[in-house]
Amino acid sequence: MRIDVFTIFPTMVDRFCSEALLGRARANGLVDLRCHDPREYTTDVHRTVDDAPFGGGAGMLMRPEPIASSIDAADAPRPLYLLGPGGRRFDQAMATELAGLGGFSLLCGRYEGIDHRIREHLVDGELSVGDVVLAGGEVAACLVIEAVTRLLPGVMGNAESPITESFGADGLLEEPNYTRPAEFRGWEVPAVLRSGDHARIARWRLAQRLHRTIAHRPDLIAARGGVSPDEQRLLEEFPAVPYP
Repeated sequence: MRIDVFTIFPTMVDRFCSEALLGRARANGLVDLRCHDPREYTTDVHRTVDDAPFGGGAGMLMRPEPIASSIDAADAPRPLYLLGPGGRRFDQAMATELAGLGGFSLLCGRYEGIDHRIREHLVDGELSVGDVVLAGGEVAACLVIEAVTRLLPGVMGNAESPITESFGADGLLEEPNYTRPAEFRGWEVPAVLRSGDHARIARWRLAQRLHRTIAHRPDLIAARGGVSPDEQRLLEEFPAVPYP
């Protein structure tokens, strides 16, 4: 997959995407990440990419020329999304959608935003990572890239992970998980997980996913049409593990 990012802070994105899972995916040729700096397409000695808004107002806006020129020169994959708080909410479903493409591109704004003509004529949509305003789109871009990249075949060592984790195939939050030692500070791992009964463990895990989702994200339960009679029996069979 090819992912292009347009940002005046390319090293910020490149550095984050060179570590851990993302870094390995790039090293193994699974992801081709390219960062483009609009400052390289300025014509003045100060490499100016911002200016005051017409009509007055607070702050500065990113000028259209450097952004447009960098987009034209890159021949980047589409769709091209502007990162901003007013866009389509980025979630796991959209991460899966983007992971099914051959590539996509992201435009990071700075200052008070970008000239609206870029938004109107050169991008395909806007993405929001939440109802929060950031200083720029770079952190949001890294979030999108990591969420999408980890879904690509061969990136994660365990192919089952995207299925069983939160927002996976069953639309539930992930169950609590434990590792060694079996007892820590008097806190014990649930006996069912040490039983060796894999069918019972699978039922316990589903029950805990249901308990956690009902308690913390009832909207996800509603979206999947509620709890089935079989799931209700699981909830009664296995009490909820405390989950803050």
